[in-house]
Amino acid sequence: MSQTVVDISKVNKIYQTGEVPFHALTNVSLRVKQGEFLAVVGASGSGKSTLMNIIGLLDHPTSGSYILDGEDTAHLKEKTLAKIRNKKIGFVFQSFNLLSRTSALDNVALPLIYAGASAAERRQRASEALISVGLSDKLNSRPNQLSGGQQQRVAIARALVTNPEIILADEPTGNLDSKSGEEIMKIFQKLNSEGKTIIMITHETNIAHHAKRIIRIKDGEITP
Repeated sequence: MSQTVVDISKVNKIYQTGEVPFHALTNVSLRVKQGEFLAVVGASGSGKSTLMNIIGLLDHPTSGSYILDGEDTAHLKEKTLAKIRNKKIGFVFQSFNLLSRTSALDNVALPLIYAGASAAERRQRASEALISVGLSDKLNSRPNQLSGGQQQRVAIARALVTNPEIILADEPTGNLDSKSGEEIMKIFQKLNSEGKTIIMITHETNIAHHAKRIIRIKDGEITP
C-alpha cells in the first residue's frame, strides 16, 4: 500500500477583505498517496490556487488540518516550513519564474544554493536535471533564447533538482501552445511513471485527462 503524503482534513480558508469575509475554501478534505498523479480542475476563482498554496506550505489554513508526509504542519515555524518546501516540494508555475539574465543551468541550480550544496554538486545536479527534461544542448542558454516550452522544461528541471517527493504544478501549460503543452504533459507522465507524486492545478479539461485522478473544485468546495 502506498503511504499518504498529503492529508488535508476539513480545511477552511477565509480572507478578510474589508468587512466581508471571503471563504476561499470550505471544508475541503483531500488525500494524495505517494506516486499519484492528481489533477485539480476548476474555473478561475474556484479556490484551486488557494488549495495549491496550502499544499505547498505557502499559505496556512484558517481551520482544519494539513499533514504532509506524516507531519502536522499547523505549528511549524516559517524557517522549518521553508526547509520542508525546499526539500520535499518542487514547484512549477504557469509563468516559469526564471531569472532572465541567468543561464538555464544557474536557474536550475538555484534551490541547491538554499540547500547548502557545493558549487560542483550544484553544477552536476543541475546538468543532470536539464538532461532529464531533454535540454542537454541548452545548459548555457538564457530564458530569452528559449521557446516557452523550453522555458517550462527549465522550470521543471529546477523543481526536480532537489529530488522532491511532490511536484506541484500550477497551470503548467497555461502559457504554451497546444503542441508544447502536450510535450510538457509527457514529461510529467514520465516523472510520474518513475515514482514522483504530481499534483497539478488546471482549468483545462484536456490537460487534466493526462493525470490518473481528477478532482473538481467549485466555489471553494470539492464537488463529486
